[in-house]
Amino acid sequence: MESASDREASMPEVGPVMNPGHGEAFTPHMFSALWSAQNGWHDIGLRDIEHLSMHPATIGLHYGQVIVEGLKAHRQVDATMGVFRPWCNAERFQRSARRLAMPEVPESLFIRAVEELVAADESWLSDDFSHSLYLRPLMLGTDVSLMLRPARTYRFLLMAFVAGGFFGSDMESISIWVDHEYSRAFPRGTGDVKVAGNYAPTFVAQMNARKADCQQVMWLDAMEHRWLEELGGMNVFIVRGTGAGAEVVTPELTGTLLPGITRDSILTLASRSGYVPREQRISLDELRAGCLNGDITEMFACGTAAVVTPVGRVSDAAGAFIIGDGKPGPVTVDLCAELTGIQHGTSPDPDGWVHHIAQ
Repeated sequence: MESASDREASMPEVGPVMNPGHGEAFTPHMFSALWSAQNGWHDIGLRDIEHLSMHPATIGLHYGQVIVEGLKAHRQVDATMGVFRPWCNAERFQRSARRLAMPEVPESLFIRAVEELVAADESWLSDDFSHSLYLRPLMLGTDVSLMLRPARTYRFLLMAFVAGGFFGSDMESISIWVDHEYSRAFPRGTGDVKVAGNYAPTFVAQMNARKADCQQVMWLDAMEHRWLEELGGMNVFIVRGTGAGAEVVTPELTGTLLPGITRDSILTLASRSGYVPREQRISLDELRAGCLNGDITEMFACGTAAVVTPVGRVSDAAGAFIIGDGKPGPVTVDLCAELTGIQHGTSPDPDGWVHHIAQ
């Protein structure tokens, strides 16, 4: 497996990255802004990406006052760049900040950061439509203090990496492991926002999934351990029926799962394509029975990184079962094509989801 240092060494001095993998082919710039009560947002601008120098008593490191986001810029069919629904990410970043008692990044500053970074580093993205420029906003408390309180100073950063397919370059079905041991999020917690502390506790379950020869974890609700919630860090859908009129169903938002922007887009596209979108709770027993009797024909995950990823097999200690024929289903393929067509400008964009970057 190629290491981060190997990946960095393979980055060209200029020009597109041809084999980016996921999460390591960073581009050469970042956007930075500081905040304090006295000065508000200041020291704002684009700069070379660099290592951060922090005191070991930085509040964000000790008390988890750190939030993130994830969005993508795509090469358009006319070779320009477009960013998918960045205003939605700006709003969610603000919700995450409010939840952790942090200052909100104004939408105008968030969009400025996106525009300047994409304009500066878009030459690293090839015209291969399976590649994208993944943008990672980050904000953390920067006080040097171990007093248990919110920080009084903050830093907002935006970095980017060239991304290939999250599960590889081809659309292939993945296998998932249903976790009955741990819980990802609890009611009135932070499951519906993107805080850094949501992720590390999930790694042990992901390792268990790998041991079971599965690529991802299916999380159940924390109270009854009965209802489907998220798939890894992605939202999940099932399909009931086939053809026009098939139901495209995703767990309803209960405050314990992330309101994904891709999720919202899929619901809109499903309705526009003649399917029946539904938001309702789905139990593991219902999933198992529906797959065995043929009522549930497809299952897929969706998210910024994974886009639309079909699920072919579900496993837990009670055994494994197959969704449909185990291969990507027609509804999944159709919705993926609709989404990526809009993202790359090969399909109409009636809702104005793509924010075009001026050249």
